[in-house]
Amino acid sequence: MDVTLKQQIALFAKTQENPFFVYDLDKLSKHIASLHNQDIKLWYAVKANPLSKVISTLDKQGMNFDVASSGELDQVLAQGIDCERILNTGPAKSPKQVRHFLQRGVNTFVVESISQLALIDKLSAEFERHPSILLRVQLRFEEGDNNPLGGNALTPFGLGCDEWRRVDLSQYSNLSVIGLHIFQWGNMLDADKLISLWQAMVTPLTTLAEEMGFELQVLDLGGGLGIPYDQSQSRINWSILKAALVKIKQQSKVNELWLELGRFAVGEYGYYICDVIDVKHNYQQPLVVMQGGINHLLRPAITEQAFPVQLLRDSSAKHSKFHIHGPLCTSLDKLGHLALPDDLSEGDTLIFSQCGAYGFTEAMPYFLCHELPAEVVIEDSKFKIIRPSLPAASYLY
Repeated sequence: MDVTLKQQIALFAKTQENPFFVYDLDKLSKHIASLHNQDIKLWYAVKANPLSKVISTLDKQGMNFDVASSGELDQVLAQGIDCERILNTGPAKSPKQVRHFLQRGVNTFVVESISQLALIDKLSAEFERHPSILLRVQLRFEEGDNNPLGGNALTPFGLGCDEWRRVDLSQYSNLSVIGLHIFQWGNMLDADKLISLWQAMVTPLTTLAEEMGFELQVLDLGGGLGIPYDQSQSRINWSILKAALVKIKQQSKVNELWLELGRFAVGEYGYYICDVIDVKHNYQQPLVVMQGGINHLLRPAITEQAFPVQLLRDSSAKHSKFHIHGPLCTSLDKLGHLALPDDLSEGDTLIFSQCGAYGFTEAMPYFLCHELPAEVVIEDSKFKIIRPSLPAASYLY
């Protein structure tokens, strides 16, 4: 972490009583600018972080937006995003949600099932619309990984090629099927492996389009690009991926190649700052209890992978591994087993990094009725509170 940034956050933390998130929009903007390439159309997966200022920062850099709920759609539109730059994804699309998307002007949908295809076709007729459709495909490979997005496992995401082949697209006259979507692996750090998976997808997908009788104009490879959460991990090489994607576009002969970035877009530009409440030793092991835990950062509990952490003040003390727990009355509330200075004490502040994605909105903030964390941005080198910390009274009825 940049020393100057750490000092700035330490100074700002003195003004806050409760845990808070910080997103460095200045660095985020530069990062997104470095990703653009005329051969690849980039979408931002809003699920990663739907904060208004994050969305508007990405908008200024020309990103398009992948939304998976009516709430995400309304949040994106509230930032002035044109509906033509919005893609609707997600395994569950109710009649109410599809109507909402059509009413708001969204014209591109990823379809996950035959019933979704029929629903969007029917509602498109009612609205006198003719949306563009990508069919989401599940493929299986000989070597699959256990993965939050499923890998080779049975998931609710899309259908296999055999299931899609049985569909007669002529029955859905209100839709234009323009492409295929596939997204099965998340947080990949091995560029060669990810490229190999992408390349293995080309033949079955182009074959499927040919067998179903539609022109494959768009190939959406989803995302899956990871960020390192451990010092032993290396950052994935975007230049290598970009060159491979250009070749895949040529190989598949599509007009457009799409990529949906969530974690890789925003993950490295967010931080979670939280105070130490108690430090103790139990069974000869050091343990720290924090003001906030999985009520603000759930990811460690569901992935068994911690966010990197460091003491916010300077210390020259030897480091030991501490069990880091939050305030909830469950042993699941653990943020990791990580190295911290031995002089750690009550009243100290810790900063967790790589928290720009899958932070607050993935958490379980209402359990035990603690305060909600604030969300703060750094823009033009200035700190600004976008959403203040709120007490339980703000959401209890």
